[in-house]
Amino acid sequence: MVDKKKKKKPLNKYLQLTGITFQMGATIYLAVYLGKWLDATYPNEKNWFTLIMTLIGLIISLYAVVVQTKKLNH
Repeated sequence: MVDKKKKKKPLNKYLQLTGITFQMGATIYLAVYLGKWLDATYPNEKNWFTLIMTLIGLIISLYAVVVQTKKLNH
């Protein structure tokens, strides 16, 4: 008896790219939310926590996009 393994169909690349955009949006949103919470908890003049956390969220999300798009091309 021969074992035949079923191959999974890869997800449509457009669907994967859509998922990447939602992940990017969620990462940035959570970073901004955390920054606002930190600014409310530890008040300062210029809302530095929101600015710093937004930049960190943007960097993390861009890194994740680069990694995932490299995986799509292989």
